[in-house]
Amino acid sequence: MAPKPRLVLLGKQGAGKGTQAARLAEHYESARVSTGDMFRAQAVQGTAFGLEAKRFMDAGELVPDEIVVGVIEECMVPGGALGNGFVLDGFPRTVPQAKELDRVLGSWPLDLVIDLDVPREIVLDRIAGRRVCENCQRTYHVNMPPTHPWVCDTCGGNVRQRDDDTEEAVERRLQLYEDETVPIIDYYRARGLLVRVDGVGDGDDVFERLVKVTADRLHEQSA
Repeated sequence: MAPKPRLVLLGKQGAGKGTQAARLAEHYESARVSTGDMFRAQAVQGTAFGLEAKRFMDAGELVPDEIVVGVIEECMVPGGALGNGFVLDGFPRTVPQAKELDRVLGSWPLDLVIDLDVPREIVLDRIAGRRVCENCQRTYHVNMPPTHPWVCDTCGGNVRQRDDDTEEAVERRLQLYEDETVPIIDYYRARGLLVRVDGVGDGDDVFERLVKVTADRLHEQSA
């Protein structure tokens, strides 16, 4: 059986992390851990925890570390994602979160941290035009809408702009990324874990780049 890596996927909002993280998780038959999806699901359920996280997300703010770390710690229990591999999407976003992740993982350290690099102007266009199905979370774009006006082709759900995809919230998130998340790149680079991958181009080509750098790392570790 092929090894199941423990990966972190970094990148600006709109870089395609969610899509590629899902593909990587499927490829390696491991877990995709998306804090954003977890928060939104809990908000739909109306939990106090989910609604509090949604309040920060809708304003384009980072969810406080203690909330995010708590969710991740619940996921990384022995016998689950820790031993079976995972792709972390949306976490860590700050250096303190990265250090907390190291603590949570303990003797199961990360194999690789991938920075999916996409220019700011491209992600702005992607996010501003993004529309998402409320039910199954399938993603569309105003330039590539569903067959019937804003009705999901997959499940028939309502397709709309997410509350945290407004122009004001997007600009705020990108600035927060520059201020808070970019230092993580230096943190992981100093530890020899970081690889930068070009995230521009056809999705299949980007996926092949991601698989290659992951395979190269796993090969290095097994040599």
